[in-house]
Amino acid sequence: MPEDGTPRTGWVPSERQRDRDAYRRTQTRRSTAVALVSTVLVAGVAVLALVRSPGWPRVRQSFLDPEVAWAALPKVLEGLWLNVRVMAVCAVLIVVVALLLALARTLRGPAFFPLRALATGYVDVFRGLPLILVLLLVGFGLPGLRLQGVPTSAVVLGGLALVLTYSAYVAEVFRAGIESVHPSQIASARSLGLSRGQTMRHVVLPQAVRRVVPPLLNDLVALSKDSGLISILGAVDAVRAAQIQTATYANFTPYVVAGVLFVLLTIPLTRFTDALARRGGWLGSQSGLAGAGAMR
Repeated sequence: MPEDGTPRTGWVPSERQRDRDAYRRTQTRRSTAVALVSTVLVAGVAVLALVRSPGWPRVRQSFLDPEVAWAALPKVLEGLWLNVRVMAVCAVLIVVVALLLALARTLRGPAFFPLRALATGYVDVFRGLPLILVLLLVGFGLPGLRLQGVPTSAVVLGGLALVLTYSAYVAEVFRAGIESVHPSQIASARSLGLSRGQTMRHVVLPQAVRRVVPPLLNDLVALSKDSGLISILGAVDAVRAAQIQTATYANFTPYVVAGVLFVLLTIPLTRFTDALARRGGWLGSQSGLAGAGAMR
């Protein structure tokens, strides 16, 4: 208690602590200034090298025409809205299918061998096939069967190909999360009288899903970009709209517009993933999860 008799209302840092805090603030300001100056210098050198290259005037006219960009923007934005809708619907279906595949692969006992074999074969096949081949096989192969009820929409078929491919990757993420739960927790749950299904639902899955959130979000970022591949089936998404506008204006600027829009779409997702990983202490600790990230 101070000499005047009034009680302290809070912690007061010592002189040495204040000196440490002042030193840290000085170092932070210095580091920020150095980073800013170095970034400006590197960017300036890169821009100078670009604009002084012999072909820069022609490249600027063909790829960076502001009038063409402004004219093509509404159509490309309309196509991007289709990409967003496809991504949202496919993301939900992918999570459901992938979780079922992961559960099938973790079943124990000889009676479940057929399910394990089918799930393993599915994952091996669709992880091995390039996405563009799956798109072509599904987009042109299914309608070629002429079966009643088979969709012919390029958007539906493209979304189906995305679900088939990404489910294989995400299933491995879920399986890694399930197998990362220590067996002692499963044994404890069973000793308390929970069945295998109740243990999976109440003990294993909540922990597994929480642990694989960052790699799942990374796959969502990759899905947002790969949704542009449905354009090869004829769907008028952002990429296809940019292609049409490129043919209309005989200029490649619409492709740049589509690229910028995709970057603006994925950057918030990427930053959210990083922030969530740091907040949960996952950054760097989940690199061992099978299928983690968007490596293709």
